[in-house]
Amino acid sequence: MALYEVAVLGDPTEEQVDLLTAGLKAAANDFQLTYGTDLLLHIKPDKFEPGDRSAAVVVFFGGPGVVATDLQVHFDTSRIPVLPVASSEKRVGAEIPESLKSINCLLYDKASVQLVPVILSSLGLMLRTRRVFLSYRRTESTPAAVQLFGEISARRFDVFLDTHSVNVAEEFQDELWHQLCDSDVLVLLQTPGYFESRWTMAEWGRALSKGVGILSVDWPDSTPSIHTGTASRVELIHDEINADGTLAASAVERICHQIEKVRITSQAVRHISLITSVQDAVTKIGGKLLRISANRTLHVALATGRKIAVQPRIGVPTSITAQEALDRAQGDHAAVVYDHLGIRPNWQKHLRWLEEHVPSARWVKASEAGWTFAGWETP
Repeated sequence: MALYEVAVLGDPTEEQVDLLTAGLKAAANDFQLTYGTDLLLHIKPDKFEPGDRSAAVVVFFGGPGVVATDLQVHFDTSRIPVLPVASSEKRVGAEIPESLKSINCLLYDKASVQLVPVILSSLGLMLRTRRVFLSYRRTESTPAAVQLFGEISARRFDVFLDTHSVNVAEEFQDELWHQLCDSDVLVLLQTPGYFESRWTMAEWGRALSKGVGILSVDWPDSTPSIHTGTASRVELIHDEINADGTLAASAVERICHQIEKVRITSQAVRHISLITSVQDAVTKIGGKLLRISANRTLHVALATGRKIAVQPRIGVPTSITAQEALDRAQGDHAAVVYDHLGIRPNWQKHLRWLEEHVPSARWVKASEAGWTFAGWETP
């Protein structure tokens, strides 16, 4: 039985189907899933009836000929989420069925590159939050950084920029590292002096250590750095740097397009790393992994017989993470495993408070998983 199932309904073009298929195949490879077995794509099925243990989503491509579609005929609309796609904002009324008009549509003319990430989010493979951290030298690229803050934010990302995103009276460095831990992609504006600053050097190094995806935007006069040899990159030319230090529209589009690709790869690598660390920790103390269910929940059995549903959480966990872990535990105890390095001390104190008041869900630091599971009380 497939873990993840996607159905395409409505009136997609052949090109849209081909792009979606290619995107899902690439994503399956990133997440170490087998396309066609673990991840299934159904094109315009008469009935879409995914398994009870599968995470599923319907992508509805709007069009004039399908505006009267009765979705309930094709799938259980009370159980399966729908992602409506219109060709443009002006065409929503003429292309999308009335029952879907209350849902925020994806506009294919502006955001086709977002389609696969949104599907992966709906399936639970990626976090719904979309966070980018801008790393730059104020003396060299402030106009471009401020411009990208606005441009990337307009594409539904939560963007961290040091001059815009730290509240008054916050501990600046603690907040900066906390935000970096919760980011999907670090966009590094590699101007000639970027690696001469100890602060930008630290941002790059700590992003690397946390597994945060790195996109290097290389200025024309910068010498390629050995530090970014494995990073994804966008290379600028002189004509794309405006006289006021901002970037040409063509450069902004390339950067935003590449961010989406880096984000998928980054989240896949971090998920797999956490899952592997949990599996190794449980095996080391005599337990075993029973199965990995939809939404990448690990069901494990300890040597004592205790069964635990473990939810790996990349980034900064919240109370919602605990709620989701309990919902997916199906009666078993639940644990949220996360990498605590860089998370603000007062946030970790908050997690301990939550554990005291919601004892059925525990917060487990990834580096201490084996130690914590071994000390779990016996049945």
